[in-house]
Amino acid sequence: MSTPEKTMQYLEEHIPELAESAITQAYWQTLASGNSVLESENGVIFEVFPDGKRKIIKTTPPPTSISIGEKRILR
Repeated sequence: MSTPEKTMQYLEEHIPELAESAITQAYWQTLASGNSVLESENGVIFEVFPDGKRKIIKTTPPPTSISIGEKRILR
């Protein structure tokens, strides 16, 4: 396997870790710049402010379990 292929394979194997790191960095950079972020926790969407305050934006219904291969019509 050539070096570019090995590099690509390594990066592909680590996509979840790289994505998590990028999201965490973006979250903290956004708060540090004085802006708010949205978070979802236990069916509630919160707006989180740089000073740590949290404001409820919306309550969502619980997730629906769907089996692999099952089809649902969204309404």
